Amino acid sequence: MDDLRLGVIGLGVRSSLAELAHRPGKGSRLVACCDRDPRMLSGVRERFGPDLITVTDHRELLDADLDGVFVLTPDHTHEPIGLDFLQAGIPVFLEKPLAITTEGCDRLLAAARAYSTRLYVGHNMRHMPVVMAMRKLIDDGVIGQVKAIWCRHFVGHGGDFYFKDWHADRRNTTGLLLQKGAHDIDVIHWLGGGYTRRVNALGGLLLYGDIASRRDRAGERMTDWLSSEDNWPPLSQRDLNPVVDVEDLSMVNMRLDNGVYASYEQCHFTPDYWRNYTVIGTEGRLENFGDAEGAVVKVWNRRSDYRADADLTVSIETPEGTHGGADPHLVAEFLRFISEGTSTVTSPVAAREAVAAGYAATASLREDGQALDVPPTDPQIAAYFANGQREIHPPGRA
Repeated sequence: MDDLRLGVIGLGVRSSLAELAHRPGKGSRLVACCDRDPRMLSGVRERFGPDLITVTDHRELLDADLDGVFVLTPDHTHEPIGLDFLQAGIPVFLEKPLAITTEGCDRLLAAARAYSTRLYVGHNMRHMPVVMAMRKLIDDGVIGQVKAIWCRHFVGHGGDFYFKDWHADRRNTTGLLLQKGAHDIDVIHWLGGGYTRRVNALGGLLLYGDIASRRDRAGERMTDWLSSEDNWPPLSQRDLNPVVDVEDLSMVNMRLDNGVYASYEQCHFTPDYWRNYTVIGTEGRLENFGDAEGAVVKVWNRRSDYRADADLTVSIETPEGTHGGADPHLVAEFLRFISEGTSTVTSPVAAREAVAAGYAATASLREDGQALDVPPTDPQIAAYFANGQREIHPPGRA
């Protein structure tokens, strides 16, 4: 069989996903790259081959005979670019979050159905070994029926990752409770077996808004300024994005449609960088310590005072690859999906629900904690995606 012909839109840090998909002679290869900054296109032929198509406008690739496209651009561009390729019938890998509003997500899902074009969303944490281990323990009934989930996200590199470029401007993200939190909210939903229907949140811009040093970094990449040694403590950061209006601390409470309660906390000025999940069920609780190399998941099933010696400890083996080895699995799943139509661990509807919860939570935060309902996905759209992105009753048949 011929290699799948793939394109990539956006050559920032996440373009490493395109490198994973570039396997000439082994099933898939990159044939086209797009970035609106011509400087980002320099050197791409060395990465992907001398015959590579390079453009600065993604619309030039709509008739490039692509079998799939990776959309790895800033969040606010996911919706318009995704819609263009879906309408052209080209299968789309959309980096998370699916969009920056609930309505934008719904438009993308509706377009995928209307044009019968396969849509995949890059929620790589469903492939992270630590998350998969927690999911398996829950599925095996080790802690009984899940009733509550708590997640604390310590974002130690927050100043470098999110406050020196487009992420810091809410016009591009809605807010980090959605942008960064979409990962964790999706995991909470996956572990809890339901979707958020009501939220309330508090938070604010507590630290980075006080830093006056600003600079336009257009054309730079995060790797140009990231330094875990020089940029600490957080108030020593310099050259932040000219616009900084997203919150650097947020806390949200969620009620899922199956009665599970959850909370999510995110801080962008901690010294350490990892996620801690606690899942409490009717017969015990589990908690992860670390989320990458050397991580463990501990389970307690007996009544006691504090004890570090859990009743069950699962050591997490982390394979090679970014995000704890998740990214290679993510790309491989997308390629199988577009070539064979196989089922996926990730879900566009789940991606939409993560955004919907984060979007409502951000609105609540900015309304001083007002409790808000989260609108569910249209049932017909949900059914279409649950059926493997196929109509349950094809047109013209009862």
